[in-house]
Formats: sequence, structure tokens, C-alpha cells
Amino acid sequence: MPSPSEREPSASRNIYVFGITSFLNDTATEMAYWVLPAFLASLGAGPAQLGLIEGVAESVASFAKLFSGYLTDHIERRKPVVVAGYAVANAVKPLLAVVTAWPQILAIRFADRLAKGVRGAPRDVMVAESVLKNRLGSAYGLIQSMDSAGAIAGPLAALILLAPFGIRSVFWAAAVPGALCVLVALLGIRETKRQPKKIAADLTIARAPSDISDDRENRSREKIALPASFYLVLVAVTLFSLGNSSDMFLVLRAQNVGIAVALAPLLGLVFNITYTLASWPAGWFSDRVSRRLVGSVGYLIFAVVYFVFGRAPSTLAIWIAMAVYGFYYALTQPVLKALVVETVGENVRGRALGIYFFVTSVATLAASLITGELWKHYGAGIPFYFSAGMALVAAGLLQAARRERVAGNDI
Repeated sequence: MPSPSEREPSASRNIYVFGITSFLNDTATEMAYWVLPAFLASLGAGPAQLGLIEGVAESVASFAKLFSGYLTDHIERRKPVVVAGYAVANAVKPLLAVVTAWPQILAIRFADRLAKGVRGAPRDVMVAESVLKNRLGSAYGLIQSMDSAGAIAGPLAALILLAPFGIRSVFWAAAVPGALCVLVALLGIRETKRQPKKIAADLTIARAPSDISDDRENRSREKIALPASFYLVLVAVTLFSLGNSSDMFLVLRAQNVGIAVALAPLLGLVFNITYTLASWPAGWFSDRVSRRLVGSVGYLIFAVVYFVFGRAPSTLAIWIAMAVYGFYYALTQPVLKALVVETVGENVRGRALGIYFFVTSVATLAASLITGELWKHYGAGIPFYFSAGMALVAAGLLQAARRERVAGNDI
């Protein structure tokens, strides 16, 4: 295994390049994302259509993540998959400027999320292969901070363009950071290689051939197995995801209680400021304490935020809750990803991430559909209370997941 000093140049380059691509890609994405509910409304679509679009978009991403997760463990060159994912996603975003009906938006979101799903697992495995195990949280946290910094730049750009030029101009402008993202990914990312397997010499000394064969078979089975602790984490995150509908419902709820449509990008800015500032410290902190504990605190924050949105006592409360919402993201997104990676062996990291992303995305599809229907039949408050309750249950279950030592995960 290479020493830390041998791996550091590759680690620094890939982590920072992935951070820059995330910043540019999210700038393009968030320029469009936070004005999408108002744009849908102008086309005659409502909460039910929004739930369908976001649910289908996340569902296709989940299947793509499952496929790419398994693919990642079996291909040597992952960079082409990552670059292609960024290229397709940023090619379709500007097409929002020419749509005339909500089904066309569904098709564009479908392609965008498909591309995201394909690139996700290979990128995250490349990150894990670029750093030491005790820096996983910091690496994912740094990339997440850059990603959410793009989510600050995006709404700000949308806010500047929205009043004088209209919603469609925002979609056209998103092509600029999108093209830069693809260029940086193409020129900057370096391939990573799997670490050579260490074979103990004494395994072959004074051993019968049948014993050696059985031992190799057992070790091979151990390396491809996913431990029980992984599935416990998966159950907790899946239950949480059943209440974690698209953030567009938060925007709709904010507009429902009196926050102007023109301020929708500012809502994104508010929560992404805290998300950006807290992501790297949260990842760094999770390298030093229990990742399960950090993730559970994030779920508790989510529950409080959704409860406030359910009650919606005032517009000021909504703005404050939106700012606090960023801490939920910071304490869960990079931290739980690192938890999954360190829970399994290095030969099945892609598979584990693919299953993790797939199951949670399918649950998110259900969450968006459930929220849309609950809103339609029982009013705006009920779906937010439901989400808060699911988060509380998930926080408790996440604490039940105990880490096991996994062979082949010594990096």
C-alpha cells in the first residue's frame, strides 16, 4: 500500500478538481432549480405535477446509481463515466428555456438526473481511493462545501437575472457554468487505481492445498460480502428518505405563507450559506467522533425544520428554519457517504454506494408522491409533520447501527 506521502499529490489534485467541478455544476443546477416551481405554475402545473416530476427524476437517478455502483467495481477507468455524466447533465439544462409544457420539463429532469446517477458512484469511489481512511469525512465534506458554494452562486445569479430578463433567461445563462464544469472535469480529473492486495506469506507455509483453497474461498467471500452494519444504516436512511420529499415543497410552502415568488432563489441562498460553511467542519468532525452520532443530529435538525414548516407561524420563522436547514445537509450528506464507504470492504465500495443511493432515491420518489397527495387531500401542514416524525424514528435507528471491522478496508 502506498504511503501517505506517495498518495498526497493525487489526493490533493482529485479532491480539489472534484470540488471545482461540483461548484460549477451546482451553480448551473441551482440557477434553474429554485425558479422551477414558479415556472411550472406559469405553465399551469401545481403541487401534484411537481411531485411527479421530482419523484420520477429521483427514481431514474436511483436506478442509474445502482447500475453505476456495480459497474464501478468492475471497470479500471472511471474518469470517462464521470465526465460523460457531467456533460449530459449540463447539455440538457439550457433546454428548459424553450419548453412550453410541463411534460417537457419532466423529460429534461429525467435526463439530468440520469446523468447524475451514472457519475455519482464512480466519482465517490475515486474520492475514497484518493485519501486515507481517516480523512474520508474531510474529503467528502470539502467537496460538499464546494458543491453547496455553487448552490449559493446559482440562486444569486438567478436573482440578478430574474427581474430584468425573466425566468427563461436564467435557464440560458446556466449553460455557462455548465460548460466550464465539463471542461474542468475533462482536463483535471486523474484516474485512481485499486490498491494491490496484501497476501500474507505464512498462509502458504505448512498448509495443505485443500486448507489453502478453503481459506482463499472464505477470504474471497468475506471481501465481497456487505456486513450487517451496512444494512442497519440502510434501513435507517431509507425510513428517513420516505419523509424526505423534494425541497421544492419547501419553496411551495414558503410561497404559500406569503414569501414572494421572486425571493425563491434567496431561500436557496439562505440554507446553502449554512450548508457551505458547515459541510467541511462536519466531515472533519466525523473523522474524530462517531459518524452515526453526527448523522443522527442532522436528522433531528431536519425534524425541527419540517415541524416549523408545518406550523408556519410566520414568514420570519420560515426564513430562520431555512437557514437552519443547511445544518441538516452538512451533518448528513458527506458524513453518511463516508459511513457507508468505511463500513464495507474496498472491493465493494461501488456496489455499496450504488445500493445506498438506489434505495434512498426510491424512497425519495415515494416521499415526493406522498407529500404531493397529502398536501392535495389534507392541506400543507400534514406532510411536513409526517416528514418530521420519520426523521425522529430514523435518528434512533441510525444509533443502532454498529461498525464492524471489514477485511480489505485498511486504507
